[in-house]
Amino acid sequence: MSVILVLASAAQTAPQIASQSATVPVTLDHNRIIIDVYLPLPDGTQKRVRGWVDTGNTELWISERVAKLMALQPVVDAKETTMLGAKVRVFQAPRVVLIGGMKIDFSGIREARTVAAESIAPGSSAEINLPSTVLLNYDLVMDYTERELTLAALGQAKFTGKAAKAFVNPPNGYIQVPAQIEGKAYQLTLDLGSCFSMLAADVFDRLATENPKWPRNTGAVGPELFWGVQEEASQHSLRVPSVQYGSVTLAAVGFATLPQAFMAFYRQRAGAETSGLIGGNALSNYRIGIDYAHSTVYFDQRASYIAPGIDVVGVTLRPELDGRFTIIGVSEYEGKPAVPGVKAGDVLVMIDKVPAKGGTMGQVWSLLGGTPGDTRVLTLERDGKPFTVNATVQRFLPVSSEK
Repeated sequence: MSVILVLASAAQTAPQIASQSATVPVTLDHNRIIIDVYLPLPDGTQKRVRGWVDTGNTELWISERVAKLMALQPVVDAKETTMLGAKVRVFQAPRVVLIGGMKIDFSGIREARTVAAESIAPGSSAEINLPSTVLLNYDLVMDYTERELTLAALGQAKFTGKAAKAFVNPPNGYIQVPAQIEGKAYQLTLDLGSCFSMLAADVFDRLATENPKWPRNTGAVGPELFWGVQEEASQHSLRVPSVQYGSVTLAAVGFATLPQAFMAFYRQRAGAETSGLIGGNALSNYRIGIDYAHSTVYFDQRASYIAPGIDVVGVTLRPELDGRFTIIGVSEYEGKPAVPGVKAGDVLVMIDKVPAKGGTMGQVWSLLGGTPGDTRVLTLERDGKPFTVNATVQRFLPVSSEK
């Protein structure tokens, strides 16, 4: 116990302000890059919170608690909205935060969207994000194999691996990398903030039609699940055997559908023609370097492991603002419901006697995972009444050598 307390105390100790670069440990939670961020407070102290590194988001998001801690002021006459059921207001953006002792300058960001919740997204521990509009002012290196992130002043990072020219949209830092799938050329966003890769619906549908043997599934499970919105209960996913992406070949990449109605907005944000994005699920073997100043991405392959599939219990979940997880759908497996006896609207209470409430998406899906054939005892609640179901871990979107 004393060792745990010492480690916890060290984790709370604010680092000394240093230099031109910082390398910090990463928690990969649901393929999301989560790090410690230190907030400089008005009284001269610092407060540690969790931050989400997201090259695929242009907007700064903070929790309401962060706004209060930093004494940020609301923007007068800004419209109040909602996101995933939470009230969203607009506040002044902070000027600076600290990561690993390095000052990260937010002065180019005028406004922050403030979420009236414990985190900036249900099922996440993050109370602030680092958007592309901040990251483009730095060199970035994300080592998925070592679980380390490096941020450095432009020109200060050491990039390794194979270089690939990219298009970086100057106003917001969105990155487009040339790609090829089945001999056809595309541009795909490099989105380190996304848990799963996605393709525009027209591209997805064409590949699915032309390659009927490629593994696929309906109903988002595991890392296929982004937010827990209702559309994800019927979301389609496809396993593509190989994607030429910049200077490397990514093997057995799982893609979900990016709605076609969203593509006009997405392409406008990208500042270029794009057909989707590559997310964290496709990058686990790589050390990724982003040289924003020279529009170059570096791919350094450090491992070659490919998971045989997504091995989980086949339910689609919605993380709620109060920390609960609601089932919004049951995936099909071999033409039948993956978990008989469970239906949309049931609340997931426990997994093998471990409470689900208050967990992150990564933690809950880890509990729901295992080896195909394993049994997970789910305690659920329906209309206020608890019940249990024995659910089998099954392999979704398996890796297949068939084309």
